[in-house]
Amino acid sequence: MRRAGYLLLIGLLAVILAACGQGKNDNAGGNAGGNSNASGGTNAEQPAGNAEQPDGDAEQSFRIAISQYVEHPSLDATREGFIAALKDAGLEEGVNLTIDYNNAQADSTNNLSIAQKIAADKNDLVLAIATPSAQSVAQMVKETPVLFAAVTDPLAAKLVDSLETPSGNVTGASDTNPAAVQQLMDFIAEHFPNVKTVGIIINEGETNAVVMAENAEQQLAKHGIQAVRAAVANTSEVKQAAESLVGRADAFFITLDNTVVSGVDAIIQVANENDIPFFSSDRDTVERGAFATVGFKYFDHGYQAGQMAVEILKNGKKPSELAVTLPDKLDFILNLKAAAEQGIDVTDEMKAVVQDPENNIIE
Repeated sequence: MRRAGYLLLIGLLAVILAACGQGKNDNAGGNAGGNSNASGGTNAEQPAGNAEQPDGDAEQSFRIAISQYVEHPSLDATREGFIAALKDAGLEEGVNLTIDYNNAQADSTNNLSIAQKIAADKNDLVLAIATPSAQSVAQMVKETPVLFAAVTDPLAAKLVDSLETPSGNVTGASDTNPAAVQQLMDFIAEHFPNVKTVGIIINEGETNAVVMAENAEQQLAKHGIQAVRAAVANTSEVKQAAESLVGRADAFFITLDNTVVSGVDAIIQVANENDIPFFSSDRDTVERGAFATVGFKYFDHGYQAGQMAVEILKNGKKPSELAVTLPDKLDFILNLKAAAEQGIDVTDEMKAVVQDPENNIIE
């Protein structure tokens, strides 16, 4: 009897111990499944992240710094096109892309400080918009990939040593095609026989402006047309420079000169008041009130630079593997309202040079 009771007691203890052990195991299993997914059954409920999916391109985030020399429509459109190309490729600001935008407001001291700041930061890529910004960034940033846009002559600006195969960490999109200036000067010579002198308002401190002005002067000389410059050092001097050309020039021309374009409304005013045909080097200035240019949309130009950024960020290209791009959608752009303001009789022959009249004849 005593032996039977002893055996019964041992059996009860075994049952109690087994029950306790089972409860402990159930609790451990719940913690493992909730914290580390050791059971392998709750992947779908885990939040996705870069650390969990190292090979997932959609989850990779990038940081881009932008240095823009000044705000005006062409440069702003360049930046907008650049960002649009990134978004179309799946790189969207606020989702998987951070953009550090900096504007120097045409101040050389600010421009240098921005380049120094960008060089000290950790970025995956830098975009420099306009020649002064590109020169400062290229000087300061030596390892991070650098793209430039709205740069007239990357060779003269010493940003690259070759347009086809740039070495180092810098490449980008040039915003001029020498053929554009030649076509515009030929247009003036053919359709404006009374124009004997063309006045060029210019900031000679901008390398890009000087290069384009020299090209224009050479093309005009072929037609026996003289060019005369009116120099400015800052935007506040633009109106005075334009007024100084009244009586000395039969037409106005400006290059892709950031200082001058920023004050272009003053030139439009002087041209309109004195019936002086005004020719520019960019579409945005024609839309504002110049009469004609051979150009392109700066949004498209920025989009080209954005596509280059995608090649670097998503496809692993190096800047040295990407040739400098040039505008490839050149066309004459005429503003008929501006023509009326400037005393220009727009002929059918003038209109005939426009390849896409629906978009490039502005009424």
